[in-house]
Amino acid sequence: MKYTDRLYGTIKITEPVILDIIKCKALQRLKGVDQAGYFDVYIPNTHHTRFEHSLGVYILLKNYGAPLQEQIAGLIHDVSHSAFSHCIDYVFGVEKQKTHLHQDNMFSDFVLKSDIPNMLHSYNIDITYILNEHHFPLKEKELPDLCADRIDYSLRTAIIYKAISKKDLHYFLHHLKTIKTQWVFDTYTSAQTYASLFRTLNNNFYSGLPSVTMFYTVGQYVKYALEKGYTNWTSLYTTDKKVISQINKHLSSDRQLQQLWKRMNNKVKVLNDPDNYESKVYVKSRLVDPLFLEQGKIMRVSDKNRKWKRIIETESKPKEYFLRFINEDQ
Repeated sequence: MKYTDRLYGTIKITEPVILDIIKCKALQRLKGVDQAGYFDVYIPNTHHTRFEHSLGVYILLKNYGAPLQEQIAGLIHDVSHSAFSHCIDYVFGVEKQKTHLHQDNMFSDFVLKSDIPNMLHSYNIDITYILNEHHFPLKEKELPDLCADRIDYSLRTAIIYKAISKKDLHYFLHHLKTIKTQWVFDTYTSAQTYASLFRTLNNNFYSGLPSVTMFYTVGQYVKYALEKGYTNWTSLYTTDKKVISQINKHLSSDRQLQQLWKRMNNKVKVLNDPDNYESKVYVKSRLVDPLFLEQGKIMRVSDKNRKWKRIIETESKPKEYFLRFINEDQ
């Protein structure tokens, strides 16, 4: 199979188990799940899917020498995302808004009920081993560390939202290495440049006002639809378009749903106003503190840059917004 990725170019996939995983229903469904959630209404032509990202994590791990089982873990790591990705966290309470952990919390159960375990069993691969993320430190680590998941989605965001050029992309990939179970930049400059880029992506996209508005409005739309019986949890594990089609059958007869739909589609102006707000909303904030190699020693950016240490400490906390929607009737 030849696959062309917008970050890594065209690769040939020959490993039978990888080819069969890609064919699984659980992974194919991700072609209909937007990576960001529903962000195209804020920045048009930026739609990209969980499927694209999942293949990207696999390719990154493969290119940097991770073992096959870790490549498998990377390929399937997002199959438990619902429609609209992390917007689903906003159907729940405040803690899910702060952590965006709904998908992670249900990952193992979701995979075990999918078509993946039987397929892996046919290759004598133990699904319980694959589901234990402690076996795969290149694939997944907690913030502020780097991991394949974090590296791929950040560079993918940067390219798609035109925060960097292809030349910049190749610069980061060239200076990135794996040393045992760690992602390490080979210079301080490349590590600090990447950390600063990630901070910019966080402020502008991951935890900016457009993103928190998207998360909240889509979450309210889905929550209302669940309460009214317009959709259900089973349907939420299809695709974005199918869920919208199911819910919007009721659009013409439900004025509240119409309002939520307008908000979700960026048709209503929103302000962040702590003095006069309708809803207090939180969003996860993401910063990284990359490792780099200097004179044979592995260090963190914050070890050399004390200012970065203070930034990590202050800006890694969930952000708080005070949303007010205006001009609802226009």
